[in-house]
Amino acid sequence: MSQEKVRKRLNRLIKSGICDAENVKECAQELRQLAQQTADKKAIQEKTRFFKALADETRLRILKLLETREMCVCEIMVALDLTQPTASHHLGLLEKVGLVTNEKRGKWVFYHITDQKLLDNMHKTNLL
Repeated sequence: MSQEKVRKRLNRLIKSGICDAENVKECAQELRQLAQQTADKKAIQEKTRFFKALADETRLRILKLLETREMCVCEIMVALDLTQPTASHHLGLLEKVGLVTNEKRGKWVFYHITDQKLLDNMHKTNLL
């Protein structure tokens, strides 16, 4: 957005009484300070990764499978018709954000839901 458009918008905010600042420059400065105060970059990056992990049909389907019982990679591969590298990639992303964990048993790696309460809350809010 051009500086002129920004100036006009902020000017309208000031005139409407929504913004308490006395001029456009002061209003812009207050907004930028507010953004800096509320931005915890690390926390936002973690939340972004979390929601990106959920923003994929295959990963949601994996979570639905793991809600029924723990499964090894090969079971997930067969159930969803995935290759081993693809299944492992999706499971790795889910594991990275803390939604699933794995347990190695001999040559087999079994995955299960990390926190069932989290998934219950996701169901309540229709995220899953």
